[in-house]
Amino acid sequence: QERLVESGGGLVQAGGSLRLSCAASGRTFSGYYMGWFRQAPGKEREFVAVIGWSSGNTYYADSMKGRFTISRDKAKNTVFLEMNSLKPEDTAVYYCNANNGWRDYWGQGTQVTVSS
Repeated sequence: QERLVESGGGLVQAGGSLRLSCAASGRTFSGYYMGWFRQAPGKEREFVAVIGWSSGNTYYADSMKGRFTISRDKAKNTVFLEMNSLKPEDTAVYYCNANNGWRDYWGQGTQVTVSS
């Protein structure tokens, strides 16, 4: 059974850093795009970043460029999101996603709270 499990969220002060992990299991994700999305209270889920599992190509939302870095470790079947210079407006539940255009999987999310 396919499964994505996020971890690494928590409470951090503004200007701090966090590293989120997404452990993928249950299938090979070759050919998938692995992404991070976030949803703040009262807001719609928004795109953060994506990486091609096979290619390693990355793409970021404009507001995250230069602060966030997405990467993957094929051997560990894990995707990471390194977040630096965090701001209170980055507070949200962060979700991991795997999509290949036909199948779409989501993790349960991990809470990130940035205090001012």
